[in-house]
Amino acid sequence: MLTADLARSRTDENSITPLLIDTDEQQYRETAAELIQIFEEHLGESRGELEDTIDQLTVSDTDYKIVQGLAKLLKDECEFETVAPVDSREIRQELFEVANRNHPIVRQPTLGEDTQSVWIYSTVADRLGISLEECYRGMYADLEENKRLVRFGHRVSDKYEGADESSTTTRLTGDSEESYAEDTITVDWLLTRYNLALAQAELYDATEMWIRVWDSFATVFSYVKLFGLMHRIYPIDSDGNRVPSTDVADGYEAILDGAASLFSKSRKYGIRMANFLPALPLCDRWEMEADILDDESGSAGRTLSFELDSSSGLSSHYSAQGEFDSDVERTLAQKWERMNTDWKLVREDDVLDLGAEVMLPDFAIEHPDGRRVVFEIVGFWTPEYLDKKLAKIRDADRDNLIVAVSERLDCSSDDFEGMDDRVLWFKSGIHVYDVVELAEEYAVDGRAPDHRH
Repeated sequence: MLTADLARSRTDENSITPLLIDTDEQQYRETAAELIQIFEEHLGESRGELEDTIDQLTVSDTDYKIVQGLAKLLKDECEFETVAPVDSREIRQELFEVANRNHPIVRQPTLGEDTQSVWIYSTVADRLGISLEECYRGMYADLEENKRLVRFGHRVSDKYEGADESSTTTRLTGDSEESYAEDTITVDWLLTRYNLALAQAELYDATEMWIRVWDSFATVFSYVKLFGLMHRIYPIDSDGNRVPSTDVADGYEAILDGAASLFSKSRKYGIRMANFLPALPLCDRWEMEADILDDESGSAGRTLSFELDSSSGLSSHYSAQGEFDSDVERTLAQKWERMNTDWKLVREDDVLDLGAEVMLPDFAIEHPDGRRVVFEIVGFWTPEYLDKKLAKIRDADRDNLIVAVSERLDCSSDDFEGMDDRVLWFKSGIHVYDVVELAEEYAVDGRAPDHRH
């Protein structure tokens, strides 16, 4: 995504709008093509050389933020590595030891210019079994500006033999191993990604977001949960008005609590909301409204309205549906595959009708004989959201709903009154056979239309 200083927006009296570019504009297409060519030509070269070339392009272009923004997105598709035959720290240590015993190196010489310093480099090179030039260049090869561009998108430098052809450089989040859908870096790809990144940048300071979707529900809400967004979901009609039950619903509205409202404006949580945004263009029809904290107006607590919808021209680089919403779920699924049990763990895409609100459970656990339970995992949430989550689970009033709850949460069996016997408490991971035991006891015929007390 873009850093905040590269965002471009227009602020009116009560609203903020990202300054999206026309992706068909010839000027932007030429700039994008030139930047892509620069990155391709600098495969194997140093980061410093790449940055200098980009800066030269920026000087000749009046749209500084656009050029730097496009370059930032391309850098996100890159891998830079220290390329040296010997660890740079080892080279430096050897050089300093030899220099201290003879005379200090007070500057970096040009080879052939300072014979005494060249002798020191030659001595160390012989010790380490490398060439004089490798010793000289390797001494500071681990500095950021000296690291080499070894991968750009799916292209790998032929100068770098250590690159893994199978890896991907794009990630959903900084600590997630889920990868984006496969994309080729083209002019269209870059310009559409840039517009999306401009919209994402406005959400860093969001206090609350409302989304309405009329299709692809499972996909959208899987990303809501994947990014750990606090949410409340309601059934709506075709006009976006709330309706009393899912039986008459055409779509769903979700309220997502943002960074400023929950974590004293935690930028980390704001990035999660921005990361979620690309899930919405996966729908044919969607709407989004957000309240954005206005830091620059001087008015404490003032918010601006930010709106987008399916007519905004945004496109997504996310895959149609995330496989798992958390590491706990992923680990459980991996354990399940190794266990000897007839019960099958499946992704749940049913909507539990709670009246005015709805609930989308994490899994269903099914037996070949038709028995079935719904399985919800309650992980780490804020106290306020946990209260709403527990109330939602109690309101579900399903006798085939079982729950796994993290012991890190500030709650107890008293919070699950009436269903505490269907709660499995866990510390770091969930044990498959504990879940199977609950499934054996509380599963009901999955072909029945409802499973309430």
